[in-house]
Amino acid sequence: MKITFIGGGNMASALLGGLLKQGFAASDLRVVEVSAENCQRLRATFGIEAGTDLAAGIQGQDVIVLAVKPQQLYDLTQNLAPLLNGQLLISIAAGIRASDLARWLNSAQLVRAMPNTPALIQQGVTGLYALPAVSPAQCEFASAILGAVGSTIWLTEESQLDAVTALSGSGPAYVFYFIEAMQSAAKDLGLDAEQAKRLVIDTFLGASALANVSTDTVEVLRARVTSKNGTTERALISMENAQVKQHIINAVHAAARRSQEMGAELGRIA
Repeated sequence: MKITFIGGGNMASALLGGLLKQGFAASDLRVVEVSAENCQRLRATFGIEAGTDLAAGIQGQDVIVLAVKPQQLYDLTQNLAPLLNGQLLISIAAGIRASDLARWLNSAQLVRAMPNTPALIQQGVTGLYALPAVSPAQCEFASAILGAVGSTIWLTEESQLDAVTALSGSGPAYVFYFIEAMQSAAKDLGLDAEQAKRLVIDTFLGASALANVSTDTVEVLRARVTSKNGTTERALISMENAQVKQHIINAVHAAARRSQEMGAELGRIA
């Protein structure tokens, strides 16, 4: 499987690093980048071919990963469409719908992917949606590529990608926000910055690991930590009184609505 990434930013770099760790040959990976300086960096970092020529970069390749910013994607597709020859296209650009991409590219061999930033350390999760023209073998290619940086989940409806964007795409920011708040509270209570960081982050890591391996629901796990009239109960009562859970739910819905709006806005470019 020969793969070209168009765009060599953080997510493309994460995928390249993950693919090489999974045993993909550097000779099968290419990058097309507008910046000659970035091409040099990519060649030095990954030992792959990187250049600025779009036509040369996709020649003979099986898969093309569209890894540019959403606002740049329409202009790219206008240059790319005449050069395509049946390659599988994978877009990791947030918001732009598969139907619009297929129209711009005049190709239905298209998979939309929504990875998240923990992919930078190969611990991401990616939602995937394929247009009907994509073959089972091509879906396996997409799974292998995005699976190099974490887990993957296939969706049956493209609209579900708005939920994925709101949950896992934006989700790391919610976790960092909660960590930030807990660290602030820890410092208020007399711990230094390093103590606060270690206690809070290790608590998140341990709780997430326990939730991942446990056969119990998170509701049961939470109840087990919550002794009657104890410290945890007092904290949770405070959160319930402030409607923290409902505010989090509202925030995720707001992110999903914005994902829908972005799809409509970006699709109107042409």
